[in-house]
Amino acid sequence: MMPIPGANYTLIAASGPGIGGGLGRSRTGEPWATFYAEADDPQAVLDRAAALCGTTVVPVTQIPGNLTYAVLADPDGLLVGVARRAGADAPARPARRGGAGAAVDWFEVRGSDASATRRFYTALFGWSVAEAARGYGLVSTGAARGIQGGLGAGQAARWATVYARVPDVAQTLARAVELGGSREYGPESAAGHRTAGAFRDPGGNVFGVYHHAAP
Repeated sequence: MMPIPGANYTLIAASGPGIGGGLGRSRTGEPWATFYAEADDPQAVLDRAAALCGTTVVPVTQIPGNLTYAVLADPDGLLVGVARRAGADAPARPARRGGAGAAVDWFEVRGSDASATRRFYTALFGWSVAEAARGYGLVSTGAARGIQGGLGAGQAARWATVYARVPDVAQTLARAVELGGSREYGPESAAGHRTAGAFRDPGGNVFGVYHHAAP
């Protein structure tokens, strides 16, 4: 981990094949966990989002020498970030270290309507989506790096979040509850050999976990 001075934010190094991320407090204090999509021009993405009935939550913001980013809300109010592609202002990354950290390598958006969610994100980011089951679509971002994900509809709850790959979904959910969180759903069997679940941490943030058994 590497704290960003004066930003109340800590960068987290990727473990294994997963992606890095960060822990901090939102400007409003409300709980939310999400993913960030890379873009050459974050403002252009915000403008497209507005044309698609989204809104800007955090305008394009630069942390000198570290990161340029913005946050938008989709038509359901779900928050998703956008960051400038790695370059001169790419975030300084802490050195990778060995360990048993769970790799975060999947994102998911569950809105109020699966078709509307799919239309918004494919138009916004140019993603392609393949139907999986019951209105849930598997996303191909078209990038040579980063993570894949899924778009669908929520039931009692809606979210945009990420998932970590773990050895045992049931055990991880139980551990989250022991640490003061609450179970959101799962374990549930999904497409193929995938088992998934999600929990809310003590701050109310939704975070997913999954296990993909070998066929």
